[in-house]
Amino acid sequence: MIENVKLAIIGLGYVGLPLAAEFGKKISTLGFDINKSRIGELNDGIDKTLEVSPDELKQASKLSFSCDVSSLSECNVYIVTVPTPIDNHKRPDLTPLVKASEMLGKVLSKNDVVVYESTVYPGATEEVCVPLLEQQSGLVFNKDFFVGYSPERINPGDKEHRVTNILKVTSGSTPEMAEFVDQLYLSVIQAGTYKASSIKVAEAAKVIENTQRDVNIALINELALIFNRLDIDTEEVLKAAGTKWNFLPFRPGLVGGHCIGVDPYYLTHKAEEIGYRPEIILAGRRLNDGMGEYVASQLVKLMLKKLIQVGQSKVLVMGLAFKENCPDIRNTKVVDIIDELKSYGVTVDVFDPWVSKEDAVHEYGINLVNEPQQNHYDAVVIAVSHKQFKDMGVSKIRTLGKGDASVLYDIKYLFEADKVDARL
Repeated sequence: MIENVKLAIIGLGYVGLPLAAEFGKKISTLGFDINKSRIGELNDGIDKTLEVSPDELKQASKLSFSCDVSSLSECNVYIVTVPTPIDNHKRPDLTPLVKASEMLGKVLSKNDVVVYESTVYPGATEEVCVPLLEQQSGLVFNKDFFVGYSPERINPGDKEHRVTNILKVTSGSTPEMAEFVDQLYLSVIQAGTYKASSIKVAEAAKVIENTQRDVNIALINELALIFNRLDIDTEEVLKAAGTKWNFLPFRPGLVGGHCIGVDPYYLTHKAEEIGYRPEIILAGRRLNDGMGEYVASQLVKLMLKKLIQVGQSKVLVMGLAFKENCPDIRNTKVVDIIDELKSYGVTVDVFDPWVSKEDAVHEYGINLVNEPQQNHYDAVVIAVSHKQFKDMGVSKIRTLGKGDASVLYDIKYLFEADKVDARL
């Protein structure tokens, strides 16, 4: 049955491309994206997300790329990996998912299968996507076409946990379809699969994976706020507590990216829709969303202690990506630090060797510096723990500031406490 699959992956970002590359080694796979420049890059063997190497793309001999909707009609199984962000009011923005479903509805044929990987709230696949597929195709759900859901578990920049060695949750709209979807993924996922009892269960599993992490990080962030007032180094406390076998190794910091800072809002949206007001989840979100502003205010206090004129100061922020060693700037909370510092009248330079200058301008209007100037900054903030920053060493980073008259604030615990002016 798998041998007869003609697969299309819809959306070729951090999730879709690695999946397409793996399937493209085994079966006929079409990688589809509405971004023409993205398709052009991939046809040239270039992945600017750095998730798939040129060699890996070459190995996917059965993979082709297209932005032509008509090419999708040749396929019979579709995996949707489009983004599901939140809007300015922190509500789920299903626009990419809706458009993808409407587009697929126009090319669906009898017995076709659509599998969704995009993060959604429980029920969204069957309540939002399926009606659109029916409306556009004129076909009947679970009679003429079928759906599945298998939540993505991609970790951008992680070269150890790849798509093939992360266990995959699968589900389908009928027992037979659940088995088909499971077998489809088993053909490429070496770590194996876990077949959920329903699509709703699989959807819920995805949102709570990241909600759990978000709440745990929020607790550690709150502890950091408390320990700062007590003049205790948070990292030292966590190291001491970590000597107990069941203490969880979370660290304080900025919670951004496409998952942890977004997924909880999908769950709370659905909870409120059914009349339940979440307490712990939203409290964790509020706390984590406020960390960028807190970091900026702490830096300003450190600068004032050294009699630095904040309104006339120059600050270097090292790192713009939402996490270390990857170019992903989606929902990066480093921007919150930058914006808050600018509200104080600070001139902010941002340096990130991983991030595309074009992407930084397009997404946030930030012009990245090519190289930070020596002896130029009143303060330096290590906001992302890129390997390059660690390799620079604290002594070299210190030379970017104005000696003892400047501040070095390490919010990623990249260096020991006695080597910097402050840590988060």
